[in-house]
Amino acid sequence: MVSPTNSQIMALIKEQNQTEAFLDAYGAASPEHQAIKRIVDLLATCEFEASQLYSAPGRTELGGNHTDHNQGKVLCATVREDALAAVSKRSDHKVVIDSVGFDRQFSIDISDLKPRREERGNTNALVRGVLAGIAESGGNLGGFSARITSNVGVGSGLSSSASFEVLIGTILNGLYNSNAFSAEKIAMIGQFSENTYFGKPCGLMDQTASAVGGILKIDFGDPDHLDLYKMGFNLETTDYRLVVVNTGSSHADLTPAYASIPAEMRLVANELGASQLGETSEETFLEKMPEIRSKLGDRPILRALHFFQENARVDQMSTALESDDFSAFLAAVSASGASSQNILQNAIPPMSAGKEQGLALALGVSQLFFEQKGRGVARVHGGGFAGTIQAYVHHADLAEYTARMEILFGEDSLSLLHFRLNGARQILSLE
Repeated sequence: MVSPTNSQIMALIKEQNQTEAFLDAYGAASPEHQAIKRIVDLLATCEFEASQLYSAPGRTELGGNHTDHNQGKVLCATVREDALAAVSKRSDHKVVIDSVGFDRQFSIDISDLKPRREERGNTNALVRGVLAGIAESGGNLGGFSARITSNVGVGSGLSSSASFEVLIGTILNGLYNSNAFSAEKIAMIGQFSENTYFGKPCGLMDQTASAVGGILKIDFGDPDHLDLYKMGFNLETTDYRLVVVNTGSSHADLTPAYASIPAEMRLVANELGASQLGETSEETFLEKMPEIRSKLGDRPILRALHFFQENARVDQMSTALESDDFSAFLAAVSASGASSQNILQNAIPPMSAGKEQGLALALGVSQLFFEQKGRGVARVHGGGFAGTIQAYVHHADLAEYTARMEILFGEDSLSLLHFRLNGARQILSLE
């Protein structure tokens, strides 16, 4: 296809009244902006005539570490990093996807949606699972081609898998279902795909954040209905900058470690006569803790303790943001990080033998740095064990902190995050 120019893309944005949406998603306001160039470059590499552009953002977890999978509470926000797709319908009932930077093309026949054991853990499983989820929810299916580019890096802690799942669901929702599915339903379909087809026992926070957008307080207490509250806080008005630091440590072989956390929490819940910790109370847990400890040992007890305390911290964080008390918010962030590292125990991967502890190293160095400065906090980000940490850095300290992290973890290991108000959506029609 003949790729449009930067100026032509900007003209389409203005014609379709999408300027505000682009400012939210990319901070883009001119033909010279890197986001516009990214779109032009994507279209230039398409082997088909794209008709639409879709975007699904990554997310950052602000509070509620490992609570969503047990019907707990979380505080999260979408970020400007996103998975961006150029899309066109197909008539052969196939979904054909290729991505910038990857040689392999993925092709799924929509008439064959049964889970395949040999696909577990790969992209085909995610696509097939989303297709199956749409079909099982009464939606329409159809073929499409997609060329995708993503700056939600794998291992970045911004949930590249959720943004991809939500992107595929949003494309199907737009192309064949007249956007009849709610953002929350698209998120649930993404989780279904990752749990059932991909084989990872994730919660629902990542997909919900990507699909809905904004700063969200989510209560997963009712599995059939998400209690969502969208907050209006603007981090840019504070003296702090939110960053994630990619430690470069690998998530490979860590699925059992991640799976052990919800599993051990559910073991405690079972002892309390429930299936999830969110179905019971901290008071009941504390009352029966000695008895449960004798049956299960200490780590499940500690992880359940983290769950209940972290739930309370989500309430504290949201209250602090609502009342514009950023100091109280940072104090709760610090407590969340300490609980994840010391009580939940997801800073150091099992069987590391003292060698692969990049996450703990980044947290330790950050803590020392912030103590010396008298300001700033850091915490485990996302699943833990490997990958990224999250830090709130005073703007006057950002250059020095960046240099400190890059000495340890390499150039460009630190990413400055900006929040995005809107979730996954079609952002431009090319027809």
